[in-house]
Amino acid sequence: MENNRFSRRSSRTVKVGHVTVGGSSPVSVQSMTNTDPHDARATSDQIKRLSAAGCDIVRLAIPDMEAAETFGLIREECPSVPLVADIHFDYRLALAVAERGVDKIRINPGNIGSDENVRAVAKACRERNIPIRIGVNSGSAEKSLIEKYGGPTAEALAESAMYHARLLERYDFGDIIIAVKASDVPTTVAAVRQVACLCDYPLHVGVTEAGSEYGGIIKSAAGIGTLLMEGIGDTIRVSLTAEPEKEVTAGITLLKALGLRKGPNIVSCPSCGRTKIDLFSIVSEFERRAPVEIEGWNDLGITVAVMGCIVNGPGEASNADIGLAGGSGRAAVFKGGKVIFSVDEDKAVDALIYEIKKL
Repeated sequence: MENNRFSRRSSRTVKVGHVTVGGSSPVSVQSMTNTDPHDARATSDQIKRLSAAGCDIVRLAIPDMEAAETFGLIREECPSVPLVADIHFDYRLALAVAERGVDKIRINPGNIGSDENVRAVAKACRERNIPIRIGVNSGSAEKSLIEKYGGPTAEALAESAMYHARLLERYDFGDIIIAVKASDVPTTVAAVRQVACLCDYPLHVGVTEAGSEYGGIIKSAAGIGTLLMEGIGDTIRVSLTAEPEKEVTAGITLLKALGLRKGPNIVSCPSCGRTKIDLFSIVSEFERRAPVEIEGWNDLGITVAVMGCIVNGPGEASNADIGLAGGSGRAAVFKGGKVIFSVDEDKAVDALIYEIKKL
C-alpha cells in the first residue's frame, strides 16, 4: 500500500531477483545474515527465518573464495529469496558469486583494485542482468575526498558515490543502486538528499552502525523516516546490533507507520492514573499472540486499539475498527466506538482476538 501523502522521487527501476526496486514499486525491506558465511546450513536457515519474518532482500558477507563457493549451496537451498553478495577488496569474489546465481552484488568500486577489475565485474553482471549496489559510508570514502572536505561529510559521501556510479557507467553498466550512509543521522540525511538530486538511480537508505536495538531503532526511524517522508528511498535496512529478524520487524513497522506498507495498526495509550488494569502486559500479550493466532494478520488493514480506560477507549479511539478499554479489573470490547460487551481482565486478549477473527 503506497501513501499518496508523499510524492515519490522519480527513479529508474532495478530487478533484484523477483523484487523490483525503484520507480513506483513498494519500498522493500532488507537485512543481512550474521552467521558464518562458510556454514551453508546455518546461513540458509537464517535466510529462511528472515524471509518468513517479511524480509524482501537478504545480504550475505562474502569474505573469501571459500565463502563464494559456499554461496552456491546457499543459493540452491534458498532459490526464491533475493540474495545480495557483500564484496570488498577482491573482485574475483564478485565474479564467483555471479556464476553461482547471486541476485545483486554490493561493492565499493574504489576498493576492488584497478579499472580493469571494475570492468570485469561490470561485464559479468551485465551479461547476467545482476544489478550492482554502490555502497559508500563514512569509513569507506576515499582519503582524497576526506581531505578535500575536512572529514566524512555529506558532500564527501555523495561525491564518492557519484564517482563510482560514473565509473560503472564508463563500462556501459546502468543497473545501479546507490547507498550512502553514516552513523550520524544528519550526515546520512544530507548525503542521501544530495545523491537524490544528482541521479535517478534507486536509493538504498539506512543509518549505518546505528547501535543497539533500542537506540538503533530510534536513529533509524529519525533518518530513514525523514527521507521516506520526502519521497526519497526505494529500499531500506534498519541496522541493529541485534538479531537480524528484529531489523526486519523494525523496518516493516516503520513502513506501516508511514502508510507505505499494508498491515494492522495497533493503537495503545501510555497509561495514567486512571488505568486499573495491567495494560502493559495486555498489549505485550496481544502483540505476541495476534500474528500466530489470527490468519493473515500481517495483511489486515485494520486499526486495533488497546486502551487503559474508558476515556481513552471508545472516545479517543472511536476511529479504531475494534478495541478494548480497561476498567477496574475488567475490559470493555468495542467496535466503531460502541461497547459490545465486557470481560474479566485476564480474558481481555482472548476476547479481542476472537472478535478480530469475526471481522
